[in-house]
Amino acid sequence: MSGKIRQRIRFTGRVQGVGFRYTAQCAARLNALTGWVHNEDDGSVLMEIQGEKTSIDKMIGQIDSGTFIIIDTIEKTTLPLDEQERTFRVR
Repeated sequence: MSGKIRQRIRFTGRVQGVGFRYTAQCAARLNALTGWVHNEDDGSVLMEIQGEKTSIDKMIGQIDSGTFIIIDTIEKTTLPLDEQERTFRVR
């Protein structure tokens, strides 16, 4: 049995215009995660991420340590796995 999970995560704070999506993409690749990240019209960033929970937690820590990124809130929702997904992309 795989320990993979999939989460939809909404980040609020100073998360747009500060390299959040690029940082997320780099961190996802370093941690062997798949999914996507997208800027929302309300100023938040929405992400769907899939992989080992420890890798997802590590990725979030790497994003949060970004120089200009300030995360105020993180809202997580668990989703079914997408077995077809193979990459992480910026939308």
